[in-house]
Amino acid sequence: MDEYSRFVDWDKMDVSAQSQDTKELTCTDLHELKQLARQGYWAKNHSLRAKVYHKLISNIPCRTVTPDANVYRDIVVKIIGKRNSSSLPLPEFVDNSLIPTYCLNTEGIGAVRKIILCIANQFPDISFCPALPSMIALLLHYSKDEAECFEQVCRILACNDPSKRLIDQTFLAFESSCMTFGDLVNKYCQAAHKLMVAVSEDVLEVYSDWQRWLFGELPMAYIARIFDVFLVEGYKVLYRVALALLKFFHKVRAGQPMESDSIQQDIRAFVRDIAKSVSPERLLEKAFAIRLFSRKEIQLLQMANEKALQQKGITVKQKRQNVHLAVHAENFKSEIVSVKEMRDIWSWIPERFALCQPLLLFTTLEHGCSLSRFYSHSEGHEPTLLLIKTTAKEVCGAYLSTDWSERRRGGNKLSFFGTGECFVFRLQPEVERYEWVIIKHPELASAGSETENHAQPASSTLSSSSIPSDPSDRLSPFLAARHFNLPSKTASMFMAGSSECIIVGGGDGQALYLDADLNHGRTSHCNTFNNQPLCSESFQISILEVWGFRD
Repeated sequence: MDEYSRFVDWDKMDVSAQSQDTKELTCTDLHELKQLARQGYWAKNHSLRAKVYHKLISNIPCRTVTPDANVYRDIVVKIIGKRNSSSLPLPEFVDNSLIPTYCLNTEGIGAVRKIILCIANQFPDISFCPALPSMIALLLHYSKDEAECFEQVCRILACNDPSKRLIDQTFLAFESSCMTFGDLVNKYCQAAHKLMVAVSEDVLEVYSDWQRWLFGELPMAYIARIFDVFLVEGYKVLYRVALALLKFFHKVRAGQPMESDSIQQDIRAFVRDIAKSVSPERLLEKAFAIRLFSRKEIQLLQMANEKALQQKGITVKQKRQNVHLAVHAENFKSEIVSVKEMRDIWSWIPERFALCQPLLLFTTLEHGCSLSRFYSHSEGHEPTLLLIKTTAKEVCGAYLSTDWSERRRGGNKLSFFGTGECFVFRLQPEVERYEWVIIKHPELASAGSETENHAQPASSTLSSSSIPSDPSDRLSPFLAARHFNLPSKTASMFMAGSSECIIVGGGDGQALYLDADLNHGRTSHCNTFNNQPLCSESFQISILEVWGFRD
């Protein structure tokens, strides 16, 4: 075999999938590289893949002082000595994660531990990096020796390009990535998310496994194809593939009985045995078929989630607060929804706010049917949750991302504001959540006047100058039209308020209108999206509540 075969057990490797054709990679254009990576240009030639990995990793911008192969040769004897590496404890930052053997031979399996221990010596700032063992094991298949593999991993860890995030190295980064994944599942895998909420006592704990699915459970042929694209396109590829895995799991397992205490194990088992149902090519095809999924969105979500964790002092590993803890049965009382229904709503909201507990701000039973009192009790809180029960016993509501005081920016005009995280929902007679129409159906953004008919009950909107320039100043990842390349007229059509009425929605063609007396309301419903109306077209309000989020 070739010079990169030292650590490979070829009896485990699928040799039939390997081509002996001599191929070279000469292109340097990023767009062309993306296409070749996605197509698997170097996937069937072991030597070519090794050379491509070396080339791509060598081009990663790194810190000035980054340990190289010579450093490894100097320190490995001091750190390991004559001891068997398998007898040495691994650093805490790998968090007892799996050390996959993939297609490594005995020497390769031992080399993984040696390299981990040497990296711990050279990177004392790493505090949490459970993906590291898998990454080392994978790269050893395409390395001439341990020192070369060490150098390549060090370059990935030492990347100093702020726009090129490669691997989580702290608990804060890891935890916020899990929250971000939960946000993305909530948005792009709603059917799977609904299943997770139904069968899991702690859905956030299930999603915290997402990196393990990739760097631990996936077979060698799959993670190698993902890594091909990862080295070219970066971290977002990992989210894409994890979402695709969840979609396939839902497709295969939907309708089958599942227990809450086994859902994590069920997903892990599905990923381990994925070859029975999905090929690597089909998995990547599914991952890249996910629409409206930008690096900007991921960065904003990540920033917002990290900030929320920092504000709560969650920067080192501890027990994650789950939805059942956030909505305490003994402390929660609503005249509209039950504890279970509130927990269902909590599973829909952005992860950083799921850390908070619900706080009742306004109820018509106590504060009366006054729009001015509605505003006075709701202002100063961001986000808020609107709940409505009609006299016909219908229950609907909205998650509102922005402080109601923003309505004053339009002066006396009815102006729209809010962000793309807003959504409307229905709980009775049956549960349904409706996303913002432009996010769910981006093709409508180019429809001009048609879009305005679906999502614009009034003509005035906020100017872009009212949007903060620093996205980290505001915990909302969808700040402006520029993040989605949408027309400015469709940028902020989520919520509006004046002294005469409140308007919320546009989600999947749904919009909610409340009159000033808070006794009457109506809905608009666009049949384009083949969904059920939010509630009756015209209705009388029995009870209205506004909830805030308490730390």
